[in-house]
Order: sequence, then structure tokens, then C-alpha cells
Amino acid sequence: MDRAAVQSKIENAFRRQVRKDDRVKNAYLLVYSEELGIDLRVAEGQTGSVEATTDQPLYLASVGKLFTATVVSMLYESGELSFHDKVSKYLDAELMDGLHIHKGRDYSDEIEIRHLLNQSSGLYDAFWPLLEKMIEDPTLRFTPREAVEWGKEHLEPEAKPGQKHLYTDTNYWLLGMIVEAITGGPFHEALHRCIFDPLEMKHAYVQGYSEPAVESEYPVASFTLDDADGAAIPGLPGIDYAGGGVIAPLDDYLKFIQALVNHRLVNADTLNLMLSDDYRSYPTMRYGYALWKFVTIPLIMPEKYYCWGCAGATGAFLFYHPRTESHIIGTFNDVSYMAKGLRWMVSNVVRQLPRAE
Repeated sequence: MDRAAVQSKIENAFRRQVRKDDRVKNAYLLVYSEELGIDLRVAEGQTGSVEATTDQPLYLASVGKLFTATVVSMLYESGELSFHDKVSKYLDAELMDGLHIHKGRDYSDEIEIRHLLNQSSGLYDAFWPLLEKMIEDPTLRFTPREAVEWGKEHLEPEAKPGQKHLYTDTNYWLLGMIVEAITGGPFHEALHRCIFDPLEMKHAYVQGYSEPAVESEYPVASFTLDDADGAAIPGLPGIDYAGGGVIAPLDDYLKFIQALVNHRLVNADTLNLMLSDDYRSYPTMRYGYALWKFVTIPLIMPEKYYCWGCAGATGAFLFYHPRTESHIIGTFNDVSYMAKGLRWMVSNVVRQLPRAE
């Protein structure tokens, strides 16, 4: 199949998926491979009365965690932290007090930075309970620190540190605070200084915390969370923070994943560590430092489909397919695609790439 036919097949599958699903109000897809000569950008639907465009800023939810993990890994390379450092080295005593009490034992001082990165701290996830509260009461606001403190009071850790993978935004809120403790400034400033500015991601910013270097002429694409308009939840940006607050158009996200793949942000050894220090998260997935990897299983997930990257609850994905050197970025902007978005990506993009046959 030639390049034009591949692009057409992927684009048609994408448009069909969006048009047949009334839940999806808008969706976006970028597939780029210099190796294959593929450069596909597609937008479908609209935000309010504005037709979707591939230049729109996009909220990719937890894809923002990969930006956080990358900044932490850059601090590791500069010698400002070790992945095995106890988090208590950087977080104050009040926040650490009773942070992780599991079955009557206090494990707070046993949490390492790597446990936060690969989601193995065992800590509770305060994000979804707080989101539900903010949907019910739009006046509610929580800072990341207040969210962690609320979790300490109302939720319980599920495992001791290093025991197993338990996905939680709490881990990434704490990572954001560690970045602030080391750099002496707000988390969003570290993101701009370390990633957005050097890569000339001119339209990228952290929602609720910073502004882009160049304001987009288009509105941020709308997204829905449990039938609620994400933009109508004023408190959401406050707790997204280091767990998923990045806003950027497709081209800026492409600049980021290309830089990460080509070792312009962290070196090859560090990227390999981010990928390999992992835990099984699902039968066909493993999770490293904010990096999801597909587990190759004969017949179920052949090796030719292997790719790695990050996913978001709104059906968002930012992945790299090494076999074809392809970058795949997109979102269906609805939480019903939390798992379905990745399945669609593998079946309708990765599977169609020429060398994946």
C-alpha cells in the first residue's frame, strides 16, 4: 500500500469513528513518519460554533504526566536528584506527616521518587473524587497540596511502596512539588524553561498556571468528562497541575515527542531507564516513568505493533512506533474513550503502517 493510500485509510477510519459516535464533539489526529513519508493531520467536529482545526490548542489530560516525568529526569541527569531519593528529602514535614499509612504501618518515609514516577507508591488517587465534588459544586477549588491533604484525610493507601502499580494523580502532584523544591520556582516555570522554550513550543502552556509565548487564534478544543463540559469545571486546572495540565496544538506535541525520541531532552540511557523501570499495569501494558508500553504477545499483540508513549483519560494519546519511526498523537476529547482511544489507535493507525504488515 502506498503512502497516499495509507493516509487515506487512516483518515477515513478516523472520520467515520467520530461521525458515528454522538458522544464525540470534536477529535484530532496527527500521524507523522519521515521514514515512511507520512504527514497526516486531521480535525473533525467543532468547539461551540468553531469548526475543528489541527491548529487548535488541545488538552491531552494525563499525557501531561510525560512532561513532568521528563523534567524530573532532566533534574536527574543534572545531578539534582536521584530516582532512589526518598521523597521526604524534598517535601516538608507537615505534608509528609501521615502521607502513607497502610494497615496501621507508616510507610511515608519509604516512598522514593521512582515510586511516584512509575506509579508504585501505593498512594490513594484523590483526583476523581475531587473532580466529582467540583462537578457538583463549581465553586470548589483545591491546590495540589490541598488535594494531597484531602486524600490523607479521606482516602487510604492501597499497598506499600514498590509493591505494585496503582495509577494515581497524587504521585504526580507530589512530583510537581519536588520539582518546585529543587528549582525554587513554580512547576509551570520549570516546564517552560526546560521544555516549551527550548523546543519553541510557542503555543504550549499549563492551564490555570501560565500563558503561551504566542496566543493561539483558536479556542482550546472542548472536552467532556462524565458528560460534563471540562471547560465548565473551574477548579479542574488547579488539580491537573503536574498530573496533566499541558495545553498545546498538535505540532507542539510533535516537537516534544520528537525531541524525547531523539535524545534532545534526556540522553539514551535515561530514556531507557524511563521505559524499563516499569510495572505491569494491564495484561497488555507496562508502565514506566509516565510511559505506557504495549506488551507483545503472539497473536494478541504481535511485536510489529509495539509502541510506547502516554495516554489521557479523554481518549488522548501521544505514542511512538519504533518499527516505522512514526509519531501518533490525537484525542477523542471524551472520557468514554479512556481505553477505547488506545484500542482505536492500534487497530486503525499502527496496524495500517506499511512495515507493520
